[in-house]
Amino acid sequence: MKDILRQFSVIFTVILTITINALANILPINGLNTGQISDSFKVFFVPAGYVFSIWGIIYIGLISIAIYQALPANREAASQRASGWWISLGGLANSAWIFLWHYQQFVLSVLVMLLLLATLIITYINLGINSAKVTSAERWAVHLPISVYLGWITVATVANITVMLEYLNWGRFGLEPLTWMGIILGAVVIIASLVNVTRRDSAYTAVILWALVGIAVKFSENSFVLWASVISIALVFGSLLISKAMPNLFKKGVSNAKS
Repeated sequence: MKDILRQFSVIFTVILTITINALANILPINGLNTGQISDSFKVFFVPAGYVFSIWGIIYIGLISIAIYQALPANREAASQRASGWWISLGGLANSAWIFLWHYQQFVLSVLVMLLLLATLIITYINLGINSAKVTSAERWAVHLPISVYLGWITVATVANITVMLEYLNWGRFGLEPLTWMGIILGAVVIIASLVNVTRRDSAYTAVILWALVGIAVKFSENSFVLWASVISIALVFGSLLISKAMPNLFKKGVSNAKS
């Protein structure tokens, strides 16, 4: 009974997530589109509008996950038991975030975004993405969508925090906006590189690169942002190539450190 309840919970929250995200721009909620709110802040860590089309891929991925886990053959699968409720919680967090963002409750929106990010990280780890042996069906129907989703929410979390800080007029420790942008890009490079080193996740990295290219395109007339983005793209892509070419490099480093 618990497994069936979990399956229906995932289906319900996936439908809820897609519906609310769609209504956010169709209605729109509180009279504002999601992108309009982002554009109202003068921050550099926001990609060009076309980049947000990735949500279409994320929605397809969520539907794929919902269908896969709903199959009777997967009802008692350990991987689905370990991830189903986290996916459901993530769906609720995603839906709540839309309302908080559209009603410009930016501090609360960051807290809920962090919750969504946490549920995806836990799901990613529990599924053993790029570390556990799974069938091709599960890899394509579940693992790949979670990698893409996590990649985008990583970017969205950084952007959300940046907007919140700008909203609070925090002053950036006295740093210039461009200097702060460089620091943010550096943090994104480090995060993406760590994922590459530990999981060699091409899908996750592709999403990060997609967002970075979008930033370069949007601010192509700003030479600093353009070149900082290009350098970040090169570093992230390079870390993926290195991790693919030398998959055991990090493992050997960890083993040597322990010994």
